[in-house]
Amino acid sequence: MLLVVPLFLAFLGFITPGASSSIDQSERDTLFSVMYSMSSDKDWRAYSPDPCDEGSSWPGLECKPGPDDHLHVTKLVFGTPPNPTCSRSSSFPAEIFQLPFLQSVHFLNCFKWKKTALSFPPHSQNFALQQLSLRANPALFGTIPPQVSSLRSLQVLTLSQNRLYGKIPESISSLTSMIHLDLSYNSLTGRIPAQMGSLSSLVHLDLSYNSLFGTIPPSIGQMGMLQKLDLSSNSLIGSIPQSIESLKWLTFLALSNNRLSGYPHPASGLTNLQSLQYLIMESNPIYAPLPPELGTLPKLQELRLANSSYSGAIPESFSGLKNLTTLSLENNRLSGAIPPGLGRLGSIYHLNLSRNMLDGVVPFSSVFIMRLGRNLDLSGNPKLCLSESDSFKGVEDISVPICASATSSSSSSPLMQRQPLQSSLSSSSSLESGVPYWQFSSMTFIVLHHFLRLL
Repeated sequence: MLLVVPLFLAFLGFITPGASSSIDQSERDTLFSVMYSMSSDKDWRAYSPDPCDEGSSWPGLECKPGPDDHLHVTKLVFGTPPNPTCSRSSSFPAEIFQLPFLQSVHFLNCFKWKKTALSFPPHSQNFALQQLSLRANPALFGTIPPQVSSLRSLQVLTLSQNRLYGKIPESISSLTSMIHLDLSYNSLTGRIPAQMGSLSSLVHLDLSYNSLFGTIPPSIGQMGMLQKLDLSSNSLIGSIPQSIESLKWLTFLALSNNRLSGYPHPASGLTNLQSLQYLIMESNPIYAPLPPELGTLPKLQELRLANSSYSGAIPESFSGLKNLTTLSLENNRLSGAIPPGLGRLGSIYHLNLSRNMLDGVVPFSSVFIMRLGRNLDLSGNPKLCLSESDSFKGVEDISVPICASATSSSSSSPLMQRQPLQSSLSSSSSLESGVPYWQFSSMTFIVLHHFLRLL
């Protein structure tokens, strides 16, 4: 079961009854300084002189009692109503690190006009901060300062959908309490720091949609608690490191749109990923056969390996993926027959084998084809055909022609009528709707004559 990271309340502040309603004067002054620099929604001091008071209804603020039995600011949320919205002149408020009991702070779609940058104190006085989230801030530029390591209690760091650039600081690896790290959708460059393997408590790592290059560091295998790993849409090269076989809790692996060239050596290590449910590895220059070991992952639900120049046959082992709902193998160089067992996968609802070099008779029943409908795509396989003995009434067009009659059985490959399935169905329906027999016969003669000229 995935570990659930507590989400922030987008509501009114939480006040604990019984504790003193007054907060330290310096803490109050720091809070007002942050509020006035961030939001012009209200005259905050006049609106609520004592924001942690039980009668206060200050949105985006949470107060809890500290060890001194006084209330302290523990959560701040900015960006979208009912929380305080951010003014056009707002910039990242480094003063938040002077709030000694602050545990969680969120900035969502906040910094949109004035350019601003992250700033962390070299030695934070705040050892309570566990969650820092800055998401979807188009005016947040600059690098991730190495001083982020001063936030020693940090468990959740989300810096996604901003305009951050530069390298991922190696010092981030010292935040050993981290369970969630999301730096996606930025312009980060350089290599993934090898030291990141020391984040052994990490459950969620998302570095997708950046410009990272180099190989995936083998130290990734030291993240023994990892459940989600998303490195897609970068410029990573090389093979998936063999150490990935140590990630026995991994459920989601996304590596699409990189320059990866292969799987671990030997690929037998993939069989250790018994918790894996999603493998998304499209658009990589693999140029190798599909690993049969992928068919031994019992919990796999989505397998997406399109646009990667895979060659050879579709492994028979894929027919054993009983929980598979999606199989995308389109635009590769796969050849040979389709494994009949794919048509017996009861959970599958999306199957795309288009634009390959598959051949032979499609081994799927009309019931299977009708069940998938438009979610079945076999187009772009010129040597593939449908058995004319099956009933395809009501079947959607899957752009595969009907196999020729048995009179052509001497040919090494199945000959096919030139019309696709939908055309065949249309012809049948036109007969039922009263198209003259002579008109149908002449059309058949023309098609047959054209076919014989091609032999």
